[in-house]
Formats: sequence, structure tokens, C-alpha cells
Amino acid sequence: MSMERESLEQIPGAPVVPALLPAQILIADGDAVVRDIVARKLTGRGYLCECCENEQTALALLSGKRFDLVLTGLLSTGTGGGDLIKKIMQICPDTAVVLLTSVIDIDVAVNSLKDGAYDYITKPFNPEEMSIRVSRALEKRRLLLENESYQRTLEEQVSSRTQQLKEALGILEQTYHSTLVALSKALDSRDADADNHSLRVTALTARLAHHLGIGPADIRVMVKGVLLHDLGKIGIPDELLRKTGPLSEAEEQRMHKHPDIGYQILTSIKFLKGAAAMVLQHHERYDGSGYPGHLKGDEIDLGARIFAVADALANLTSNRPWRSALSFEEACREIEKMSGTRLDPAIVKKLLSVPVSEWETVCREAASNGNKAGFLRRDTDSPSGTH
Repeated sequence: MSMERESLEQIPGAPVVPALLPAQILIADGDAVVRDIVARKLTGRGYLCECCENEQTALALLSGKRFDLVLTGLLSTGTGGGDLIKKIMQICPDTAVVLLTSVIDIDVAVNSLKDGAYDYITKPFNPEEMSIRVSRALEKRRLLLENESYQRTLEEQVSSRTQQLKEALGILEQTYHSTLVALSKALDSRDADADNHSLRVTALTARLAHHLGIGPADIRVMVKGVLLHDLGKIGIPDELLRKTGPLSEAEEQRMHKHPDIGYQILTSIKFLKGAAAMVLQHHERYDGSGYPGHLKGDEIDLGARIFAVADALANLTSNRPWRSALSFEEACREIEKMSGTRLDPAIVKKLLSVPVSEWETVCREAASNGNKAGFLRRDTDSPSGTH
């Protein structure tokens, strides 16, 4: 076996690894003749050997130096060497242990192997056979260590690749998000009185959803829906969108088509399908008087119901051509009147349970940070407002 190591080390460019270096063997036996025979034979095979005659010395040597294999005849009475094997395993778990004993007992052999021994050699032994079995134990140890090293390397690679994938997906999601924010601003610009409406109502929806106990993943889907809730208005003429007076019945019917238009667009985009229901249903009312499906109660998508409450708050606290903005206290009183008709009572109750100052802060931050690409992403990832 030592000749094989030497030949491998002579290969140009071959890496020098511990498995290719001469094995360090500790021979621990109370019989000086046995120690001498074993040491001579194994040294002749190219191994580096040290000898000791008792357990205390053996454990001290193992504590201060690395050995590849321990060949020991120091068996504790009645245990088959189990106590010594366990002590060796505690000190140097990667070391192979081969027992040398004159006790011929199958139970002793089995128990020794269970305790961690690699092999079990009975005395008297043939020195050549003994060296072969030592060689096999070292080879087994080498394979086990290589397998452990491979597993560690594989786990590290998987962990590294997983982290790289997460980072890449994070960048991709951030890019998608920035694109949606830009698109929502473009949609707002077509309305005469929008004034960053989508950003404001998105921040309110995210915060309200958080207070309702909805998880971050679902909130991110809702954010997409809110940012794109008026996507269908790209199919509505500008003159209709910018009209400040009341709409005719025909104009109302045309305007009512925009949820369907937006829904049709989003259902063809895989990563936005989750937001499509909100876009379709954002004008539905809790009592069934909304459009386009006249849905009522829990028939309406939860995100759309949350959006409706947030949208009402955003609209009531914004200036409009026909009225000035209400205070947040006044807006909350108006929203309470809509509970059970236009709005979901449970969601209205949750809105009213939150201090008015928090909703004022959300809208103020939306107004001051609306031009920052990461604003909405930050707010939805940490909807409690603790940034």
C-alpha cells in the first residue's frame, strides 16, 4: 500500500492530500513482543508507527497528535474494549481502531464493531494477514473521510447556489416591482385628479393587510393588484378620463369596462395572474351594487375588499375638483357609514381600530417617497412601518 502512495505522489500535478501521505499508526499493547512484531511489520510497509503499553499513555498521545489508526490490545475486562474505543472516538472520531485480542468471542467482536472499531484481529495472528487488515481499515477510513468531505462540499455548493438564486430572484423581483411602480405612475398621469393615487392607496392597502394578519407573500400579490388596478383604463379615451363633469350613461358604461380590460391583460402574464382578480373586482361593492360582476360579501376577492377600504380613505383625504380633502378623522367617520353597504364591515372595523395618526403617516411617506424606486417594496416587506 505504501508503494501505491509513492507512485501516486510521483504523478506530475497530482495533489498532495493527507490520504497519500504515510499513515500514522499508534500501537497500544501491554505485550512488548507484540508491539515489536507489529511495529516492525508495519514500518516495513511504509507506515509511521509509535508504541505505548497502557491506556493512559495511549490517550495522552492521541490528545496531542493525529493518528490515522490505533491498533490496540488494551481491552477493558469484560467489555471487549468498548470503554477504550469510546474514549478514542471522543478524542479523535476520525481515527480508525483495530482491536488485537486473544479473546475469541463473537459477542465481543460485534460489540467492538458497534462501538466504532473497524476490525477485530485475534491472537496469535499472522503478521502478513495483520498488515493486510490494517491496510483495509485505512482504506475504509480514507473512503469514509472522502465521502464526508464530498458531502460537506456538496452541501456548501448547494447552500452557495441557493443563496445566489435567492439574490438573483430578489433582483428580478425588485426589477419587476420598479417596472410596476413606473407603470402605475404612467396610468395615474392619464387621470386629471389622480395625483400619485396608486402609490398612496398601495401603501394604505399593504398596511391594512398587515393589521389583518395577512402574510408578506400575499401582501406582495395585493400590491401588484393595487398598482395595476386601473390598468384597463389604457382602453378608455383620454377625454373621458379627464372629464371633470358628470358622465353620461353611455360614458359610464364605457368606463365600467376598464376592470375587464385590465383583467384580460393580466391573465396573459404568468407572474401577474395572482393580481388579476383584484383588478377585475376592485369596483365591486360589499352589498352587490358594484361592477362588473355585482358580487357581494365574501364572493369578492379579499384583496379587492381590503383595497376598497384603503381606496376610500385615500380618496376622501385627497383634494378633488368638486370638494376639498377631508381630515383623516372625518374620512374615518364617512367610511364607517359605508360599512356593510359599499365596504366589508370586518375590514372597516380593523381600519378604525388603528390610530388615525398611523394612516396619516402612511400617506405622508407615500407623498414624500413616491419617487424613490424602493419605497413601496420597503413598505410591503415591512408593513408594520418599522424600517
